[in-house]
Amino acid sequence: MRDGQPGTPIRLADYQVPAYLVDEVLLDVDLFDEHTRVNATLHMRRHPQAPAGADCLLNGVGLTLDALMLEGEPLAQDAWQYDGEQLVLRGMPEVFTLTTRVTIEPQLNTALEGLYVSRGMFCTQCEAEGFRRITFFPDRPDVLSRFSTTVRADKARFPVLLSNGNPVARGEEGGRHWVTWEDPFPKPCYLFALVAGDLACLEDRYRTGSGREITLQLFAEERDLDKLDHAMASLKAAMAWDERTYGLEYDLDIYMIVAVSHFNMGAMENKGLNIFNTACVLAHPKTTTDAGFQRVEAVVAHEYFHNWSGNRVTCRDWFQLSLKEGFTVFRDQSFSADMNSVAVKRVEDVDMLRTVQFPEDQGPMAHPVRPAEYHKIDNFYTVTIYEKGAELVRMQHGLLGPERFRAGTDLYFSRFDGQAVTTDDFVDCMAEAGGIDLTQFRRWYSQAGTPRLEASDSVVEGEYRLTLRQSTPATPGQPDKLPLMIPVKLALLGTDGAALPLDDDGRTETVLVLTEAEQTFRFSVPGNQAPVPSLLRGFSAPVALDYDFSPAQLRFLLAHDSDGYCRWDAAQRLYHAAVKRLLSDPSGADAEAAALAPALEQVLSRAMTDPAEAALLLTLPGEVAIGDRLEVLEPDQVHAARSALQAALGRQLAQRWWQAEQACTTTGPYRPTAADIGRRSLRHRALGYLAAAADTQIASHLAALCRDADNMTDQLGALRLLVHYRLPGASQALADFAAQWHDEALVMDQWFAVQATVPGEQTLTQVRALLAHTDFDWRVPNRVRGLLGSFANANPTAFHAASGDGYRLYAEALARLDEVNPQIAARMAGACARLPRLPAARREALAAALRDLLSRSRSANLREMLERILASAG
Repeated sequence: MRDGQPGTPIRLADYQVPAYLVDEVLLDVDLFDEHTRVNATLHMRRHPQAPAGADCLLNGVGLTLDALMLEGEPLAQDAWQYDGEQLVLRGMPEVFTLTTRVTIEPQLNTALEGLYVSRGMFCTQCEAEGFRRITFFPDRPDVLSRFSTTVRADKARFPVLLSNGNPVARGEEGGRHWVTWEDPFPKPCYLFALVAGDLACLEDRYRTGSGREITLQLFAEERDLDKLDHAMASLKAAMAWDERTYGLEYDLDIYMIVAVSHFNMGAMENKGLNIFNTACVLAHPKTTTDAGFQRVEAVVAHEYFHNWSGNRVTCRDWFQLSLKEGFTVFRDQSFSADMNSVAVKRVEDVDMLRTVQFPEDQGPMAHPVRPAEYHKIDNFYTVTIYEKGAELVRMQHGLLGPERFRAGTDLYFSRFDGQAVTTDDFVDCMAEAGGIDLTQFRRWYSQAGTPRLEASDSVVEGEYRLTLRQSTPATPGQPDKLPLMIPVKLALLGTDGAALPLDDDGRTETVLVLTEAEQTFRFSVPGNQAPVPSLLRGFSAPVALDYDFSPAQLRFLLAHDSDGYCRWDAAQRLYHAAVKRLLSDPSGADAEAAALAPALEQVLSRAMTDPAEAALLLTLPGEVAIGDRLEVLEPDQVHAARSALQAALGRQLAQRWWQAEQACTTTGPYRPTAADIGRRSLRHRALGYLAAAADTQIASHLAALCRDADNMTDQLGALRLLVHYRLPGASQALADFAAQWHDEALVMDQWFAVQATVPGEQTLTQVRALLAHTDFDWRVPNRVRGLLGSFANANPTAFHAASGDGYRLYAEALARLDEVNPQIAARMAGACARLPRLPAARREALAAALRDLLSRSRSANLREMLERILASAG
């Protein structure tokens, strides 16, 4: 398919093995200012399952072919054909050596795929299909090869030359120098990496459990060297955790991470040479929030864990993307939970899933965890693949239990080391090691949509009867759904709040496995009492639970349930119910606040035992989450109702909020520990309620905090509240913040985001002004996401302005972005996926803006997204 054209979709059912494999790759990459020369020697052999006489197909995009040789001799003209995207070789022998020489222009590459330049540094991004922009190769994940790479460049300007594996030779040629790297482990070309630049290095050592010493090197610009300590500590913790939890050691002699300013993703797990978006590796108390520190810890771990779940065992094809990503997200979530708080981490992950993935699963962008087809694989790096994919692994962990799950992963890694496999292979290992039939469970991988789980109960003659019903709504291309295998973790709470025994062994928690459309489960209960069900504990399955909890039951669960997720879910249900009543009449906010106050008082009374969990329990659902529960999205009403409730709670509990704020004020140097992060989180939750209530002291308090804070969490948190609630001093605080941090790109990303998310249509004027700001750069994905992504995804009243100006502004921006970076433009188009749920006038305004954008779009990435969204409007 040529870029910009609809093309024929690639289908999983059409998978065929490659005609030829590449056993060994010798690369010689010569870097210059105006061009780069790439010499590649491929040692190839016919795939044993390929039909005899099949052509040899090599991908290559944007390459100038300078030489093409077979066994050292020029290949005859009638033996090959290149159409700008694919090089076809005809009549090739069973085994042969192919040599190509190409010229590319990485300095002009704004799409940030393949080899490109970021702030004067050469770097690569080859997943999913970037390697074809570097040289000719069968660019598919089921071709695993051993790479030897020589990198050449000017020594003064590029003293650091890196690639995959271990360095084996180096030398100088006049003012230029070269380094050769060898990777002994076969890998697909999407894991190839190269970096050349003038970089500072933080170096350390790690000794594995078997006694091997690994050199750890983290590279960044000199000015950022002091921001790498947290990433190094996180890397060493992840290495130890993977050995302890999965028995997996690192395999090379050196592990490297490079911080890159221009990067489409968070980070990339290239074998031995990870390339990171600066936002995911740089951390310093003065410039990084608590959330930023936690993100660095999680992403560093995620990419390290890929060394086995993704690199040593990789994907057969891109339909299996969740094989590596879903499994590795599960692993990094488990790591972060162990490093911090299991309960808090689980709630944060579930909140993200329900706020972002559920809407994707219920809208025009819905697709299975293992898609059946795609046009542009770049468009399938989604929360469904990653986060829902992780939930599928988590369910298998829950069904098998920790010991049998570990046996399953041991089997998976030993059986498939050095191979490219499928999600079915993973599930087979779980079933075999766990002694469990997972045939029905596989439907989770092939069915899109969020299942609905309806629960009803009764008590009859001392027997508690729980009836569960499942259904999955139709999604694009999948009108009919089959029943899934759904694990539902359950406890029953008695009148004293204690969990009742559920079997003769006295166990108080069990996992019900729902496999039919409807099933009833029975338990004996003492005294014919009606217990309160604690359903879906730990969020044991990614489903939407429908149970008619009474307000009294929700308050009871919030007060007594031992499960952190169920406590949080109870609080969220109380908040959602209150907002729903206020949608038609926000004037009832004081009465709603008075009704909620006792429950919140109870949370606050024990908040200091676990401030992080208390902060979560005291957090109102966001406007986007509230709007997603409505049949028709009404952003203005949602904003009015939620704002009224938050302000009323701020007034109702003002004294308690101030007490919490004072109790959580930390002293001493900043520490990104779980305890201190929890206290700061609760502090800013309290400040948020006081700001919403326009407390008489809050503006001066926030202004002082913004001015005097010794850490970015407090400074940025105070700035956001001043600006969002338009409190006195907001404009001065914004100006002072920009003056202080104008040289720190990641901090300025936040400055743009704060202004883009101020509620109200008047923010459109500010967003247009910021697009013309001297510090806004269309070529930097972080800056684009900070401004435009925040505006579209986190500011419903501005983006969905009744005038339609928000839609037109966004469409104009995406058209310009599409010319620079099609991947980012396509991903950001997902903000428009709520189109079918908008009121008629807004729906037509957004559709008109998208149709106009579609007529101007240049890339296949953006066109695919727009066509899917517009198709949902009918």
